[in-house]
Amino acid sequence: MDSLLIAIDGPSGSGKSTTARLLAERHGLAYLDTGAMYRAATAGVLAEGIADDAVAAYVAGADLVIDTSADGNRLTINGRDVTAEIREPRISAAVSRVATNLDVRRTLTDRMRSIIDEHRRRIVVEGRDITTVVAPDADVRVLLVADPAARVARREAELAGKADRAAVTDQVLRRDRDDSTVSNFTDAAEGVVVIDSTFILPDEVVARIEELLPAV
Repeated sequence: MDSLLIAIDGPSGSGKSTTARLLAERHGLAYLDTGAMYRAATAGVLAEGIADDAVAAYVAGADLVIDTSADGNRLTINGRDVTAEIREPRISAAVSRVATNLDVRRTLTDRMRSIIDEHRRRIVVEGRDITTVVAPDADVRVLLVADPAARVARREAELAGKADRAAVTDQVLRRDRDDSTVSNFTDAAEGVVVIDSTFILPDEVVARIEELLPAV
C-alpha cells in the first residue's frame, strides 16, 4: 500500500480529533492523537507525584501505550489505563506543565515518529506541531482553526457539565497561550493549508481535506 500521511494541527476545540478520526475511518488509516499522549503523561505525573525537575526523566522512562485504531482511544502509562482520566478537567488544567517541557516534547516527538513509521506512514496524526516538527514531510498538511467562542462552546459540550464556562474557557484559551510558547499552531507554515471550521460541519472539513489528497 502507498503511504498516506495526513498531518493536522490546530488549537483546542478546532475539531482536529473528529476530523482525523473520520479521515482515518474513510481511508483505512491509523489515527494518532498526540495531545492524548501529553495528557497521559500528565496523568502519570500527577498520580505518581513527580516533581517538576523530574518530569522529563519520568516521561522518557515511562511505558506509554496508545491505541491507534480509527475507532479506538485506549491509553495506558506504566500499565495503568488512563483513557477516561485524561479527559478530566484536572488534567486539562495541568497538561501545559508537561507539554511545555522541551525535553518532554523531544521524547514524545521521537515516539510519535516511531508510531508513524510503525504504520508505514499510513496514518492521520493530529496535534499542535505535527505539520512543522513531527511530520513536516507529510503528504497533506492542514492547520484547522476556529473562532475562540466556537471552540469554547464545543469543548463545553464535550465535557457535558463537568466544568463551568469559566473553567472551560480557561482550559481552552490558557492552554493555547501556554503551548504557543513552545509550538506554533496559529500560523500556517509554507505549504500548510488553513481550514476554518467555525461555520462548517465535520463532514465538510473532511471533504475539503480529501480534495488535497494525492491522486491515486
